[in-house]
Amino acid sequence: MAGTMMIMVAWYAHTRGFHRDARFSLRVLWATFKKAFLPLMTPVLLIGGMTTGVFTPTEAAIAATVYAAALGMFVYRTLSLRSFIKVSMETAETTAIILLIVAGASIFGYLITTTKITDNVADVVLAITDKPWIILLLVNIFLLIVGCFMETIASITILVPVLLPLMEKIGVDPVHFGLVMVLNLMIGLLTPPVGMVLYILARVANISFERTTRACAPFLIPLLITLVICTYWPGMVLFLPNLFYK
Repeated sequence: MAGTMMIMVAWYAHTRGFHRDARFSLRVLWATFKKAFLPLMTPVLLIGGMTTGVFTPTEAAIAATVYAAALGMFVYRTLSLRSFIKVSMETAETTAIILLIVAGASIFGYLITTTKITDNVADVVLAITDKPWIILLLVNIFLLIVGCFMETIASITILVPVLLPLMEKIGVDPVHFGLVMVLNLMIGLLTPPVGMVLYILARVANISFERTTRACAPFLIPLLITLVICTYWPGMVLFLPNLFYK
């Protein structure tokens, strides 16, 4: 994903005439790393705390927030009490918007479950073909459509029990399918009408939702290319799991 995104950004830079900002320098890199060391410890705190069992994912979010606030107030002194209150209010407003989207997506997911649409989709897929590559293509298209309308956790909760047996029947490794599914739903976070990341980006950048959608649309190309590679090259996806767990 990083590789395809880098190619996209490089293409943009060359076609639009973006010039190089600064030449690479180990000295500058080291100086920047030292300055950024404490903020870079935030993901270490998150992942390390959850991996070691010190706190749950929800508690990890709280710990990371407190850590970031402490850095801003006491280490870098860029976060005053007044700005802290302002940031907190903006966060509450953004969170309220996101939770309304999640609530709507959850209701939509409940309707899909009660009407057994997902069961019918699985039957339709198996009735169309038994070729694995075609089934994977159809499942990808289905998940991309679902990602446009449903919240990620709700989608996973509803669809995994339906699609996992289908994947096992055609010989797809559960880990491989899990990554493909999450990648599909992640792309769905960048697609309207219920793309939560789009709403967050629009809010943070203080621009319209439509303008945010237009700006993000070209970057769907490298993401879809990555999805195709991950779907039809299981060896790449399973390389690390096989290396460590088999």
